[in-house]
Amino acid sequence: MDNANEPMLAPIFRHITANENVFVERLIEYLRQPSISAQDIGIREVAALLETMLGDMGMDVQVIETDGHPMVVGSLPFKPGLPTMLFYGHYDVQPPEPLEAWTSPPFEPTIRDGRVYARGAGDNKGQHFAQILAIESWLKVHGDLPCNVKILLEGEEEVGSPHIEAFVEANRELLKADLVVTADGPLDASGKPVIMFGTRGAVRFDLVAREASRDLHSGNFGGIAPNAAWTLVQLLATMKSPDGTITIDGIYDDIIPPGERERAAADALPVDLDALKREIGIRELDAPRDRPLFDRIMFQPTLTINGIVGGYTGKGIKTVIPCEAQAKCDMRLVDGMAPEKVLSLVEDHVRRHAPGVAVVRQGGGKHPSKTDMDHPFAEALIRAVTLGHEQPPLLYPMIGASGPDSAFTRILGIPAFFVPYANADERNHAPDENIGLEFFHKGIRTGAAIIAQIAASAR
Repeated sequence: MDNANEPMLAPIFRHITANENVFVERLIEYLRQPSISAQDIGIREVAALLETMLGDMGMDVQVIETDGHPMVVGSLPFKPGLPTMLFYGHYDVQPPEPLEAWTSPPFEPTIRDGRVYARGAGDNKGQHFAQILAIESWLKVHGDLPCNVKILLEGEEEVGSPHIEAFVEANRELLKADLVVTADGPLDASGKPVIMFGTRGAVRFDLVAREASRDLHSGNFGGIAPNAAWTLVQLLATMKSPDGTITIDGIYDDIIPPGERERAAADALPVDLDALKREIGIRELDAPRDRPLFDRIMFQPTLTINGIVGGYTGKGIKTVIPCEAQAKCDMRLVDGMAPEKVLSLVEDHVRRHAPGVAVVRQGGGKHPSKTDMDHPFAEALIRAVTLGHEQPPLLYPMIGASGPDSAFTRILGIPAFFVPYANADERNHAPDENIGLEFFHKGIRTGAAIIAQIAASAR
């Protein structure tokens, strides 16, 4: 099975090409349905829609409740002796605000210049819908699949997947598979397809400084009452140095450095720093200035201040000493780091440097995930992506973002791969989110080729 002329795959590709317009119409109907997990809007309606959609394909479908939003799981009748692939995606989307920044309304999908613009177009409805259409195309053309396929669609990825690990733990048999493939995220900025072998982990926490019982007059009490904003700022300054080093004791102790294959893969990725800086509007990279780009997002942890608030921030002047200040923070974790230990190190640091400041954990965090780049399924996926995109993929040892992969690699003990379908400028999480029609169609082809190549790899 070396090329698209292989007898089983070629007619599927022809079917996909013949139905491109119909598939886009169906995508638009799917994108019309809001499913905003952060605001609990439309979640159950879309879960029910997916239950019907997968059921109409002949799948056994379960909508399983969690302590948050439901999971949708679909599977075709099991065939012993064949590999089992789990496709993961998420049906929830980000809030669309600010609404005024959209060229067209976020839930009125609009085609402009060869792209569909809508919230969820790239992240993640357009991508997992491509996976669904790939399965459907196999069934329409051949009536069956050459391997076992399951689908897991989550309803709260955009709020941090707080229940995914407990769900996977409780449903090991239902989700049992040989590998998991996630179609999410963007292609490389060069336009080339990619395969990603890992994700960074994450922890989130708030730092809350409280001093006086109320805001105080800065003249009458200046120099007397501690200022909560200064308490917070000075604490934050002890957590990261100007040279970019995170200065929380022990934070680097457990990090596993990249191996030779991972280092070589990262070094081989194309980089256009000037274009990147222009695109995001920065003059210089964050410290340390000489750190390679992909080291920053694959092999190094981060400490980010997401926002700070305290005292008076309205129009005009109000000369007060804030009694309370708060910072929201996140940290991205790399191979070897564990969320619970990292949060404990943060708490120890705060107790030493600012014992009056409270650390408020925002969930338990996500573990980083890593799959061996030499895993036997990797070559099958490389062949599949090459067929779907008509060019070989770039190989990313890790991505900077965090995802649910650790639930599969740690709990199920199976390899996990990201195979994105969306264009690099999909504007996920931003106004005017979109997916290029070319990339949507290539995604369907790639999904079909993945099924073929994983099946072939077991022969």
